[in-house]
Amino acid sequence: MKRIITLPALGLLCGLFLAAQAQKIAVIDMQGALLATKDGQAAAAELKAKFGPKEEEFNKRQQQMAAKQEQYRKAANTMSEEAKASADRDIQNMQRILQRDADDAKTDFQAEESRLLGGIMQKMQAVMNKYAADNKLSMIVDMSSQPNNLLFADQASNISAQVIAAYDAANGGATSGGAAAAPAAPKPAAPAPVKRPAPATPAKP
Repeated sequence: MKRIITLPALGLLCGLFLAAQAQKIAVIDMQGALLATKDGQAAAAELKAKFGPKEEEFNKRQQQMAAKQEQYRKAANTMSEEAKASADRDIQNMQRILQRDADDAKTDFQAEESRLLGGIMQKMQAVMNKYAADNKLSMIVDMSSQPNNLLFADQASNISAQVIAAYDAANGGATSGGAAAAPAAPKPAAPAPVKRPAPATPAKP
C-alpha cells in the first residue's frame, strides 16, 4: 500500500528542511586556537622557560639510571650476593626518588598551566560568544576535545583563524600577519619504569 503525503504533511517537511538549512554550525580547534593567540603564546613561552630546564634535568637523570642498570647487568655475574643486593637497592631508591620528583613537577606544571590559561579561556569564551552572535551561529563544536565524535566538517565551517584574530584584536595583540601557532609547552614526562634485572647466575670458578 502506497503512503500518500498530504499537502499539510508536505508543508511540514519543507518547513523542517528549511529550518535545518537555516541552522549555522561552526567548528573550532579550541586548544590550538587558545595557544595561537598572543596571550597563549606568551603563556606557553613562560611555561617552557620555567619547566624546560626541569624536563632536561629529568632526561639526564633517566640516562644516569639507565647507565647504572646497564653497569649492574654487565657486572652482576662477578658480584657477590651482598654487592648485588646493595646495587639493586640503589637502583630502586633512584627510581623511587625520580618518580616522586616527576609527580611533583607534573602537579606544579598543571597548576601553573591552569593559572596562566584559565584567564585566557574566559576571554576566549567571551570572544566566541560575540562572534557567534555577530555571525548568527547556532552552535560551535570544539573539535580538539577527546574523545571527538565529529566525523566531518567542511573547511569553511572552521572558525579557528577568525576567533584567534578576533581575540587578538579585542585584547591588543592583533598583527597584520595573523597569529602563528605556538608550540605546546613541554610537560615534565614521568620517568620510564625501571626493569629490575633478573638474578644473575654466579660465575663458575
